[in-house]
Amino acid sequence: MVDYNHKEILLSLVRTKMPYGKYKDTLLCNMPIYYLEWIKRQGFPKGKLGVQLETIYEIKLNGLDDLLTPLKHI
Repeated sequence: MVDYNHKEILLSLVRTKMPYGKYKDTLLCNMPIYYLEWIKRQGFPKGKLGVQLETIYEIKLNGLDDLLTPLKHI
């Protein structure tokens, strides 16, 4: 398993754009939950992108989007 710093992961969610697919070039934090659910059913990719997508999925699933708001201004 790849070890990523929690702060690094959260910051990357507001800075990283989806590299492919229907939402290519969309910030991960702005991806709709239905698309994240679809990716989950397909299986999250391995590596850093998979960790990021799984993290943003869990954040949105649990209604915690507001946690990312202050990070958008850093």
